[in-house]
Amino acid sequence: MHIVAKETITELRKQMKAHNIDAYMIVTDDFHGSEYVGDYFKCRAYMSGFTGSAGTLVVTQDMAGLWTDGRYFLQAGEQLAGSGIDLFKMGEPGVPTVHAFLVDKLKEGQTLGFDGRTVNAKEAFALKRDLEEKGAGVVYEQDLVDLVWKDRPALSAEPVTLLDEKYTGESREERIRRVREVMEEQGADLFVLSSLDDIAWLLNIRGNDVAYNPVVLSYLVLGGTEIRLYINEKVLDDTVRKALEAAGVSFYPYDQMYEDMKKINKKHTVLLDTSKANFAIVSNIPAEVPVLDRPCPTVLMKAVKTPVEVENERKAHIKDGVAVCRFLHWIKTNVGKIPMTEISVAEKLDEFRRMGENYRGQSFGPIAAYAEHGAIVHYSATPETDKEIKADSFLLLDTGGQYLEGTTDITRTVALGNITDEMKKHFTVVLKGNLNLVSAKFRKGCLGINFDYLAREALWEMGLDYNHGTGHGVGYYLNVHEAPNGFRWKQVPERNESAAFEAGMITSDEPGLYLEGKYGIRLENLIVCEKYMENEYGEFLQFKPLTFVPFDLDAVDPSLMTEKERARLNAYHAEVFEKISPYLDEEETRWLAHETRAI
Repeated sequence: MHIVAKETITELRKQMKAHNIDAYMIVTDDFHGSEYVGDYFKCRAYMSGFTGSAGTLVVTQDMAGLWTDGRYFLQAGEQLAGSGIDLFKMGEPGVPTVHAFLVDKLKEGQTLGFDGRTVNAKEAFALKRDLEEKGAGVVYEQDLVDLVWKDRPALSAEPVTLLDEKYTGESREERIRRVREVMEEQGADLFVLSSLDDIAWLLNIRGNDVAYNPVVLSYLVLGGTEIRLYINEKVLDDTVRKALEAAGVSFYPYDQMYEDMKKINKKHTVLLDTSKANFAIVSNIPAEVPVLDRPCPTVLMKAVKTPVEVENERKAHIKDGVAVCRFLHWIKTNVGKIPMTEISVAEKLDEFRRMGENYRGQSFGPIAAYAEHGAIVHYSATPETDKEIKADSFLLLDTGGQYLEGTTDITRTVALGNITDEMKKHFTVVLKGNLNLVSAKFRKGCLGINFDYLAREALWEMGLDYNHGTGHGVGYYLNVHEAPNGFRWKQVPERNESAAFEAGMITSDEPGLYLEGKYGIRLENLIVCEKYMENEYGEFLQFKPLTFVPFDLDAVDPSLMTEKERARLNAYHAEVFEKISPYLDEEETRWLAHETRAI
């Protein structure tokens, strides 16, 4: 990998020289700002050898640097070793942002290059402005990686399916009407949409063009009467085509989007979100066309699940809970008796999930991290790192499933064999944070930043912490990471998680602790926001768990928990047994009864 990275960087520098580009930036995104991308778009991974889901590569003639966040510091350090690419740990003291580095590095008359289809417009315009103040410039039309990547995979073209109203609780026509209402309120004639999960949500369609995310490569332009969908028409069968046409959709070639942007009449006013639309889209809109840069209206609509979606999510989580409980019974019974590795146990868990009706695959790449690998927050086992699992440490399992009834995401840390008192102490303080967050009752209007301390309090009292957010929004049979709801202790500019919580929002609750070289602990449930009460003081909301799988009592030290915390754990475990045991066999039921016993 390191030899390959050195060779690709050398070839890129030749192309930069030929195109008079002094610095070239390669981001993780596809043309749609997706968190996970199809094989065609894995340019940063191809060029650097770093395979994490977040990061930016910058190459000049005399250096190469990779920026990534705290989830990937350990992984990036290992994958970049010997590559000649420096690791820049985002958010750490003294580490400049990509933007600040480029503005400092480039001199008057020099040029920054990037593929404008892969960089969001808000970021790119800010960078362009600051560089131009120094007399430097930006070119966005050159995809230099395409000139280096000789065997680049083709664009995905998977079939499109319709998602029935019995799953969504709302027709595509109604969703379109709601967006047009917002357009009218804001004085816009056209709404330009390029984020794939928003398009899938709006049209009630699903696909398979991005691993784990059931979305369709497409762009959409919504007018007062016309809806233009830019898509590879080969992916549409007659049923899908007729259903979309009945809702007013017309079809255009996927690549035609950029040329059509240039043809927008100056009489139109365009609504778009520059934090979601890419730089090439916005740059191709004629200068005389008014552009309203506003938050994308579908983001909040999509985050607030319909009552039908919430009820379906409950069903999905029962199926998922049954699968995970069966797996936990299996591993607890068989560890140390039969061979197992990180990769094999992840495959075994997926085998249990595949038994569930309407299962459509995993919602993200599974994390099965044993012992010291658990300290790598988003570890991904490879044949080279695949660790044998024995009965003497923690196994951290962060996995999820896609069902027609919804998306699941769960992390359990499992005690295998005898573990130390220190491990129990650390497990228990993480568990306390998970239980305390889900128990919050609060005034409507609170943000995720209001709750994060509940999850971190016990850790902070011990001078401990974890280097990631406490929770993220989750889509409905869509992306497992979804804005704008989330939990974190401070505002992070690159995370759009500034919305107040509303009934119907689904969010993860996942505190953790990671000790490099030793083990990692993360305990994650999905929780749904719902109405609690309303009185003279206003409307109050609460969280309720969607995930029903026991926390491993073999790792709990009850003496570290308050009476209230023990009561919360016992109440949760009683609900787990009530909801999951009817679907288990006799032996599994006896096991679950023991795992959910009151402490």
